Amino acid sequence: MAKKNALGRGLGALIDNADEVTKGRPLSGMDEIEVSRIVANPWQPRTRFDEEKLEELAASIKEIGVIQPLTVRKSGNQYQLIAGERRFRASKLVGLEKVPAYVRTADDETMLEMALVENIQREDLDPIEIAISYQRLMDECKLTQESMSERVGKKRATVTNYLRLLKLPAEIQLGLRDKKLGMGHARAIIGIEDEQLQLKIYDEIIEYDYSVRKVEEVVRELNSEKPAKKPNKKKIELPEEYQQLSNQISSVFETKIQFSRGEKGDGKIVIPFNSDEDLERIISILDKANAK
Repeated sequence: MAKKNALGRGLGALIDNADEVTKGRPLSGMDEIEVSRIVANPWQPRTRFDEEKLEELAASIKEIGVIQPLTVRKSGNQYQLIAGERRFRASKLVGLEKVPAYVRTADDETMLEMALVENIQREDLDPIEIAISYQRLMDECKLTQESMSERVGKKRATVTNYLRLLKLPAEIQLGLRDKKLGMGHARAIIGIEDEQLQLKIYDEIIEYDYSVRKVEEVVRELNSEKPAKKPNKKKIELPEEYQQLSNQISSVFETKIQFSRGEKGDGKIVIPFNSDEDLERIISILDKANAK
């Protein structure tokens, strides 16, 4: 449980004396390690590095050296990166033989968590990289959305919004990575279920430079179009006990639920919500009920 709380505070809670590291001061356990003995993190969440920014960092390192040490773990005669791949790459660009690094003891799962959390909290990741990192934390570290949101210090609704991006067609995901559209555009497109319509809207965003508000208007118009007429189903009057149950559930969730029942005894319960915050409140109620 202590580990969970630490992760919720970010990388600084994962790495002892991280504040000293980030301020460039020496700390016990820090070594000068040969660059040739350091290998890239096999679980590195980032897949793209801005070459221009990398060259700028390399120029800075050439001028004043590596201010913030890397974080590594021992692996045989080599060291695997946990955090600091940009600094590592830039150091190689300028031909440094040794770099300062803090050596940590970490198993594979802890190393993956540390690398993912460190990267998620950076500001220069694209939305798809963040979404993939969230998904990997859930899949490979066996975390629920709730526990993961605590680890990365984000609201659950925020995490959910990023994960939904992975349901978009690959072409739109690539557009997000290439900054052809923004997170707001993508969130609006998700409101359309038909993949071909999603791609059509995406093409229009590129062609006409749609604002987020314009995309939201397009999506609302498409969703408001009358669907094909379906055969009328006989409305079943709810027995008194079902009406009481409906009222009880509405009271628990503090919203008017939609309760329906078919001729064969089948039916559905729909819990409406008005915003991300309202959805988060409802999810919290469900989590508490599930924990009992």
